[in-house]
Amino acid sequence: MLQLFAEQTAAAQVLESANSTTFGVWFMIAVALVFFMQAGFAMVETGFTRAKNAGNIIMKNLMDFCIGTVMFILIGFGLLLGEDAAGLIGKPGFDIFTSYDNFAWDQFVFNLVFCATTATIVSGAMAERTKFLSYCIYSGVISALIYPVEAHWIWGGGWLAQMGFHDLSGSCAIHMVGGICALIGAKMVGPRIGKFTKGTDGEIKVNAIPGHNLTIGALGVFILWFGWYGFNPAAASKVSQLDSIFLTTTVAPAVATVVCMIFTWLKYGKPDVSMCLNASLAGLVGITAGCDVLDCAGAIAVGVVSGLIVCFGVWLLDYKLHIDDPVGAVAVHMCNGIWGTIAVGLFATSTAPGYDIQIDAGTLKGEGLFYGGGFEQLGIQLLGFASVAAWAAVTVAITFLIIKKTIGLRASKQEEIIGLDATEHGLASSYADFAPSMNDISMLGYMEDDAKSVTKAPAHTAVPVEKAVEVESYTADIDKNKFTKLVVVFKQTKLAEFLHAMEQIDVTGITVTNVMGCGMQSGAKEYYRGTAVETNLLPKVKAEVVVCKVPARTVIDAAKKALYTGSYGDGKIFVYDIENVIKIRTGEEGYEALQDGSHAQA
Repeated sequence: MLQLFAEQTAAAQVLESANSTTFGVWFMIAVALVFFMQAGFAMVETGFTRAKNAGNIIMKNLMDFCIGTVMFILIGFGLLLGEDAAGLIGKPGFDIFTSYDNFAWDQFVFNLVFCATTATIVSGAMAERTKFLSYCIYSGVISALIYPVEAHWIWGGGWLAQMGFHDLSGSCAIHMVGGICALIGAKMVGPRIGKFTKGTDGEIKVNAIPGHNLTIGALGVFILWFGWYGFNPAAASKVSQLDSIFLTTTVAPAVATVVCMIFTWLKYGKPDVSMCLNASLAGLVGITAGCDVLDCAGAIAVGVVSGLIVCFGVWLLDYKLHIDDPVGAVAVHMCNGIWGTIAVGLFATSTAPGYDIQIDAGTLKGEGLFYGGGFEQLGIQLLGFASVAAWAAVTVAITFLIIKKTIGLRASKQEEIIGLDATEHGLASSYADFAPSMNDISMLGYMEDDAKSVTKAPAHTAVPVEKAVEVESYTADIDKNKFTKLVVVFKQTKLAEFLHAMEQIDVTGITVTNVMGCGMQSGAKEYYRGTAVETNLLPKVKAEVVVCKVPARTVIDAAKKALYTGSYGDGKIFVYDIENVIKIRTGEEGYEALQDGSHAQA
């Protein structure tokens, strides 16, 4: 009997050891996933802003983590997980240097990547107009002081943890705090030039400033969602708990995105891409606090509310508070961080695998209001949210005020218009040869008054083809000394038809360029993140051809026939006289210079 008992005990010890090792390895894999979220934040912020600031945003996201690491070594880690002092802060220390063999290496790295997430949230809301030096300073303050202190209250054995406040992975400690810092920072730094304009009647008009690459933004969202599978279940200690967290972390953002899609479709006539991307992140933020103690029904409820809150948050900042947040950081992180914190007090349930674990640890008092637990847990969650919000708001406001009064927060108007890539980092373009860049134009120092508004023509019904492009009387009688250049600007989708039409009239020498036109086609109402787009850069094709033997009228008629749809944006044709044509290779001039196996040459 004793031998059997000993064997069972040994087997249990082996199983416990294997389980501990497995979850220890998983813990560090999760850390790597959370670190990879930095790439997601960088891509979202870059895609949702303009190309002239892409390098600046990448640099900020890089330095978030690097500066945060230095500050976390010096003081942040001690304040967070040092010996508790009255439930308020951890005692700073240098065990990482003086007692490295006994140091909690895993806890340091784990909490470091979470800390970096808090700091990087702020960069999106203040993007495109904040000084890089100022950003580095306040990012360091967040990592050294603001985040570690309130995180100690929740995760370091502080007073909130002792009360039973529950925030498993940081709806409150990370996302709400980062969102509050973003809100105050965006308010203090002011809106981007052109975001808000005041009319003669005193009304403030909201102008859309679309991001330059939603593809990159979407990639960032998918990276973040993937990283969240490490962010939320990192601390899981049982397989069932791990599996349940994966489920809730999947359901909430999916539901939030569907709700947002339906809402924007009904409100604006079309589903808004950027808002739906924000909604995915909103659902993830909303489920982060209670992902281990909510069931599927609770996750669905969190997702529904998150999908609506993110739309409300963007509208509130734009139309009521007039605070410019280019990427929706406040709506995603602050608004849904608050909601996720409160949701624990509403939907926590004993059927979730993580419930008993948290009860035993003392970091949860009971079930949520809607599951028969009464108001106790909800009251604790509300107290925790209010306390952490107050700490974050006061400390970051003081930080921003000091920076603003000393070195300044905001870049100059000229620097903002040229772009922070050029002025802060000496980059003509972050894309170089990969995509068209502004090159020298971006360095000329244009000011905001140089860009004039485009006057919109009144909307009309479609016009018949014979009146689609009116050309004043033009004499097509041509001799060998008469050259005509025709420039045709039209929709990109019509390029193949245009080239075919030119080939049919023996015009084969054509220069084709992708161009962008500034304006808004009459009758076309577009929205970006719930704001009507008044003027925009519209992609077009510009085709240039010089003719002599082929009559210009023939080219005009062929182009009109190929390009006509009767809709706005069909294009325009410009006709110019050309004095001479010279072929560089042979030195031929005039009519003969155009005759090189084709009847026309641009």
